[in-house]
Amino acid sequence: MNDGAPLLEVENLSVSFPSDAGTARTIEDVSFTLRTGETLGIVGESGSGKSMTAMAIMGILPKRAVVTGSIRLRGRELIGLSDDELREIRGNDVAIVFQDALTALNPVATVGEQLIEAVRVHRPETTKTQRRARAIELLELVGIPAPEKRIERYPHEFSGGMRQRVMIAMSIANEPDLLIADEPTTALDVTVQAQVLEVLRDVQRRTGTTVVVITHDLGVVAGIADRVLVMYAGGVVEAADVDPLFYETGHPYTAGLLASMPRLDQRSSRDERLYQIPGQPPVATKWPQGCRFAPRCAHAVAGRCDSVVPPPVNVGGTHTVSCVRVGEWREDAE
Repeated sequence: MNDGAPLLEVENLSVSFPSDAGTARTIEDVSFTLRTGETLGIVGESGSGKSMTAMAIMGILPKRAVVTGSIRLRGRELIGLSDDELREIRGNDVAIVFQDALTALNPVATVGEQLIEAVRVHRPETTKTQRRARAIELLELVGIPAPEKRIERYPHEFSGGMRQRVMIAMSIANEPDLLIADEPTTALDVTVQAQVLEVLRDVQRRTGTTVVVITHDLGVVAGIADRVLVMYAGGVVEAADVDPLFYETGHPYTAGLLASMPRLDQRSSRDERLYQIPGQPPVATKWPQGCRFAPRCAHAVAGRCDSVVPPPVNVGGTHTVSCVRVGEWREDAE
């Protein structure tokens, strides 16, 4: 449940990398607040900065990354902490579920050994018996049948959905305050996707963990998120509670993502193709001037959209949209 207490505060977060082609500005001025018990969805195309935001929060960016702004966990500033200080936070306070469970798990160690190690690192005072019991409890929590037997199996003996459940179990081994799930349903079929999302919801209900779900699929966040951030080219273009985002869409990019989703409530001919946003996302070393979505936007106006970076505009409640034509562009489509 959301008790109103701020858990995570991200303010003007920017991440850049030096490169031969110039400075790659992968994230610029990203700000949001996450309260205890909330589920936040972060949505956008590949390269929008979603995973980079997660890596910045976890403190696992490469050494050459230049990070500015502020990331505060329960009021404690994370940017600038030493590696030893960050290691204490990772796993204990903040954990992450990586998108490729097969490569994230050690193929030569049993699932039980890896779960037990996750407990031992942060709870060295526990006994071997206690760690094994905790590992079995975690497998049971994420819905893996016969956990007493499965604990002795290797990752390749599990299906993709079961491996993702194991990753979730490892991430919650030490009951972190914040769990980040980075593309948790990638490469899984629709039925297994639903099962994995239900596991995340069930874990949250049982443990009270605050969850961030990173995905390119708005359909994933529709049934699990309380709030949604839509990211494009390193910045947040729209932020809203989940219902206003879907029913009162404020940014043309969000509208494009929604239009590209298959819908059961709309009839379409067999030959009709899903909508596709024209063009490609810009390169991080060559952001366009003004609105970064303008070169792909059917509603862009020369001299306005390509000349100024649009600040976030409040359109009601906690719903913000970064568009100089907010409230106008829909008239073009009518």
